[in-house]
Amino acid sequence: MSAVTKKYQVTIPKRVREELGIESGDKIAFVKTEDGYKIIKLDEFIEENAKILEDIDKTVKEMKEAIGRGME
Repeated sequence: MSAVTKKYQVTIPKRVREELGIESGDKIAFVKTEDGYKIIKLDEFIEENAKILEDIDKTVKEMKEAIGRGME
């Protein structure tokens, strides 16, 4: 359990930091989920979203190719 300070700061408990691999100086993101929020290291968050964008780019490319084949 942690308390929120007057400046809205929170200390992440040691066990949680260790399980998430969070170290001093790391940036973290708070990601909204259906069940609440998820804490994730910022670099992992960026990697996850880069993969999503990569998949979207592939899908758009496939759609364009399919449309091109349909117009032949």
